[in-house]
Amino acid sequence: MNIVVLDGYTLNPGDLSWDELAALGQLTVYERTSPDEIVERAAGVEVVLTNKTPITAEAIQQLPELKYIGVLATGYNVVDTAAAAERGIIVTNVPDYSTYSVVQLVFAFLLEHCHHVGEHSEAVHEGRWSAGSDFTFSLYPLHELAGKTLGVIGFGQIGQQVARVALAFGMNVAVHTRTAKVIPGLEDVRFLPADKLFELSDVISLHCPLTPDTSGMINRRSLQLMKKNAFLINTARGGHIVEQDLADALNEGVIAGAALDVLAVEPPRADHPLLRARNCIITPHLGWATVDARRRLMSIAAANLRSFQQNLIVNKVN
Repeated sequence: MNIVVLDGYTLNPGDLSWDELAALGQLTVYERTSPDEIVERAAGVEVVLTNKTPITAEAIQQLPELKYIGVLATGYNVVDTAAAAERGIIVTNVPDYSTYSVVQLVFAFLLEHCHHVGEHSEAVHEGRWSAGSDFTFSLYPLHELAGKTLGVIGFGQIGQQVARVALAFGMNVAVHTRTAKVIPGLEDVRFLPADKLFELSDVISLHCPLTPDTSGMINRRSLQLMKKNAFLINTARGGHIVEQDLADALNEGVIAGAALDVLAVEPPRADHPLLRARNCIITPHLGWATVDARRRLMSIAAANLRSFQQNLIVNKVN
């Protein structure tokens, strides 16, 4: 069985092994593949694995030997799953591999907002503590999480784990989700309509899928509902936010700050409004990318393909 990985660099920039996949067939790994190279590189191949390289209906029509598309991620919108289904091609994804890594980033953002650890360390190294008259100083007001309200939008595995950590910090947790359900150990969370959650939360963290209902849900109107000292975190999908509206809200002091690991278009253009917005932390879509999470992703992707070869299909999305 011929296996081609179209864009292997993001999953494995050199610190992991491809051996699990190589054991399942003749493996070829490309670091990156441009759209006009897809058909040529996948020609005659039965298995294609992709992270962000799009597999369109047009490409699928030109690959008659293709039997399996494995998405090396949880989101699978890069594949035309309907066109694949018409051809009888199985499409799988890798769910729940990065939950703990993403949750860790959420609280890295939140703790940075509360304590500004990096800036204080930089100030110390610049000599500001040595030159001071007091045993301490702070560049910003510092905040304690206990007693604050965290609003969680979306209550899947990541949203639930964020709620658990928030409760351990002594926070109150409010949740807005399409289907409210009581989760063991999370009986203390409150389920609220979106507008009420925006009004009451000191911190809002997004963990919902990108759908027509959630696209652009953070906009001028919803931002105006939030507290002036509110902090927004997005580790889900960039499309949840109307980005110019958020930049305006930050620059005008409508909310206190934001931390984003995702943007609508990645990488962003150099003149993106949020790159110059006040109090806006942006990281390059790295919440999923710990060594541990990527190793887990690799193993699940190999297990998906192994199951397909044994006619025991798992994590099928079409």
